[in-house]
Amino acid sequence: MFKLPSNFAFLIFILPFVCQAQNKVVFKVTSNKGQALDAVDVIANYVAVGKTNGLGFAVVPNTIVGQRLHFSSIGYEALDTLFHTVPVDTVIIALKEQDKSMEEVVVVSSTRSNQRIENSPIKVEVLGREDMNEENSIKPAGIASILGDVSGVQIQQSSAVTGNANVRIQGLDGRYTQILKDGMPLYDGFSGGFGILSIPPLDLKQVELIKGSASTLYGGGAIGGLVNIISRKPTLEQDAVVTLNQTTLRETNANTFIAKRFKKFGYTFFGGYTYQKAVDVNADGFSDVPNLNSVVVHPRLFFYPDERTIITTGYTGTFESRSGGDMQVLSGKTDANHQYFETNKIDRSSFELSAERFLNNNRKIEFKNSLSQFNRTIQNPTIDFTGTQLNYYSELSMLMPYGKNSLVAGINATGDRFKKVTQNIPLHNFENNTIGAFAQNTWNVKDHVTIELGIRNDYHFTYGDFFLPRIAVFYKIDKHWASRAGIGFGYKTPNALNPQTTDIAIQHILPLPSSIQAEKSIGYNAEVNYRTTWGGDNSLFINQAFFLTQLNNPIVATIASNGDVTFGNESKPIVSKGFDTYVKSVWHHWELYAGYTYTIAERKYLADNQFLPLTPRNRFAFTVVRDFEKYGIRFGLEGSYNGSQYRVDYTHTPGYFFMAAMIEKKLGKHFSMVLNGENLLDFRQSRVEALYSGTQANPSFVPLWAPIDGRVINLSLKWKL
Repeated sequence: MFKLPSNFAFLIFILPFVCQAQNKVVFKVTSNKGQALDAVDVIANYVAVGKTNGLGFAVVPNTIVGQRLHFSSIGYEALDTLFHTVPVDTVIIALKEQDKSMEEVVVVSSTRSNQRIENSPIKVEVLGREDMNEENSIKPAGIASILGDVSGVQIQQSSAVTGNANVRIQGLDGRYTQILKDGMPLYDGFSGGFGILSIPPLDLKQVELIKGSASTLYGGGAIGGLVNIISRKPTLEQDAVVTLNQTTLRETNANTFIAKRFKKFGYTFFGGYTYQKAVDVNADGFSDVPNLNSVVVHPRLFFYPDERTIITTGYTGTFESRSGGDMQVLSGKTDANHQYFETNKIDRSSFELSAERFLNNNRKIEFKNSLSQFNRTIQNPTIDFTGTQLNYYSELSMLMPYGKNSLVAGINATGDRFKKVTQNIPLHNFENNTIGAFAQNTWNVKDHVTIELGIRNDYHFTYGDFFLPRIAVFYKIDKHWASRAGIGFGYKTPNALNPQTTDIAIQHILPLPSSIQAEKSIGYNAEVNYRTTWGGDNSLFINQAFFLTQLNNPIVATIASNGDVTFGNESKPIVSKGFDTYVKSVWHHWELYAGYTYTIAERKYLADNQFLPLTPRNRFAFTVVRDFEKYGIRFGLEGSYNGSQYRVDYTHTPGYFFMAAMIEKKLGKHFSMVLNGENLLDFRQSRVEALYSGTQANPSFVPLWAPIDGRVINLSLKWKL
């Protein structure tokens, strides 16, 4: 197995601290309240020339003379300035706070470069701090709901009993979406279950989404897309938030986040508890939401040995117990007709260590490491199984700007090991180990053209080599119009425990055949967008994107008459294609988001009925938000339409509407209260069809294509220091 040199971590910390010469210009960037700002990007002619450290200082070359500098940071208005001579003293730059600055977000984690979103050759969509704060008051237990509001993204619930769900992007199954936490993969295979449901938004700075192939950046798995979940960092001001929430669906949440940055160290701490009582919404005798007890803790420590070094260490613990099934069994009463239940007990412990060292000429070296132990016990009338999975990830990378280019290169090792604690399932113990090397060069050809070329080569110890090139181009036509285009390759190695559209009982999964091959993909994307502002506070952004992904050697599950499941490759591909349109606008303090996605996903290996089941061809979503600052009120309305889908038996589902509304009232300086309603039209799949067939003692649940929990009202109270 690949192993990094044992003295590597030591070398990071003894890199020399080189003194600045007179050919440098020093900036100190603060907020308009005087607080030093960390990680502010300094950009000259679309090229990153600097980034502030934890004390707000950035050192840039004196070649900036005569160039227009752009200073940008999340949550602050961008500032442009022009220097005709070399400043002698430190230049103070003050940025004005701005709550709604989505278009100014700089995405470093997901693009691996210092490009702003609107100039990045690879399309990235960001749900920022404001979105996380709002979701914390609406759905404090996880981020699945807010991801489903993004055009082209579908949250597919895979179990009526446990409530498990996965993220589908551009029509492809959830196993082709890679989930990262702070740039590191943790949620795949056996440990992928319930992952996205257990990440509380209060703990997050932002969520970054890439639709389409991103395997060149992060390795196998990012075929349909990538979701990178970014944790919050401490600031110089004390941060403390407590949220209490109660729903009509008998769910209770209590979350807290505290953080503080000092001179040489800082800390963040998140703690959350969720209690859910099982509820049978449609009165068919089975739970539509499970019994749930969940605790999440996430402490992190940050060390700043000098102005150029940041060391982060942390631990994440997730402890859950979910029980669903026959409501009579859940209440402790069993008989010959009432026996069915399923219980999942999950313990996930993840450890992280990372170090960043900022060098001369805006270079940066970074080391990341994570180790995660996942334990899961599954109990039902026919099985009592316990299994574990160990995930590890290590990466060393370096960012090297030069001229009009920005080169990032690195190596990484990743893997997982599944082990049975009990022996009552057919699957054997197995492991996946991969080492990889990648390089990506971003070339600002002119002020309006950027070309990004990436290559990656992964070696999987079982399935061999995978070469993954990618090219993307950004062209800024004028101040209003811009376009992107790209092509990238990907792969996904076989894993019998990868998430499926419908959960498969683990006791029925048979070992993979020795002849099985990895899936390989090629993805294309192209888009054009329009941006304009008027009247000072009004803006409009329109994006029109087209996508096509071809998945070769697709691995398909075959279910035998006795319920056993085998996996094998098909000779012809799965093809997903379509277009994605969305609009963002601010008009007289009204914020609007509207998106429409048209998807054709087909299984070319079938002679007839090639459609991919449970994939709506037409999907529309919108959000309208208004702040009434004078009255301390914020109002939001959202809705979506999911068009008809094919069931696995070739029949059609009806299309349906989903509506939600919220109102927030600020109670003084530190308190706010939110009243929120989900699924106001109360559409449920059980209104169209029964959710199970068979007997009460031995039910067979149908695949889910619509909500089953009905209308839900919640009231939350938030206290913020």
